[in-house]
Amino acid sequence: MKMILVLFLLSTLLGTPAVPSRRPSCYKRALKDHNCHNIPEGALNLRQIDDGLQDHFWEGKGCMVICYCNSNELLCCPKDIFFGPKISFVIPCNSQ
Repeated sequence: MKMILVLFLLSTLLGTPAVPSRRPSCYKRALKDHNCHNIPEGALNLRQIDDGLQDHFWEGKGCMVICYCNSNELLCCPKDIFFGPKISFVIPCNSQ
């Protein structure tokens, strides 16, 4: 009887389709030849956010993902996760 129960549970677990999380997540990107202070403008698809936010970059053409440079890697997160929903709307967006 235990064997039937184990097989039933195992078959339901294997038969369940994997559903990706709809919540956007953060990720890290390694900087091969750069450090935070010498990332060229436009390199790695990054734009400096503001002079007041040193080592913070917009990723891509829009203003949805923010990357923070820490030593030789970037931590990139959606802006609402990075700054929180109360602060993220006041961060200047330079989408040019």
